[in-house]
Amino acid sequence: MLMAGKRLAVFSIREGKGGSIWVRAGSAFVNKDGSLNLLLDVLPLDGKLHVREAAERRDAPAPAPARYAPEPEAAGAHS
Repeated sequence: MLMAGKRLAVFSIREGKGGSIWVRAGSAFVNKDGSLNLLLDVLPLDGKLHVREAAERRDAPAPAPARYAPEPEAAGAHS
């Protein structure tokens, strides 16, 4: 269940030669009424976004077999 104030991660998933490539697109926050506020750093060309609970640890392993692109925080973007 999504609770107000919970931070979620927003991804764009693209198919690559070696499998799926997950690109961090931004963050989402759950409002008191259950709706979401999205803060996007990028917009996917295909218009598809995937929202999931944010990892507790920044060094948590990616779900296999997906590969994560570098997170925008490394480039000075917000989260």
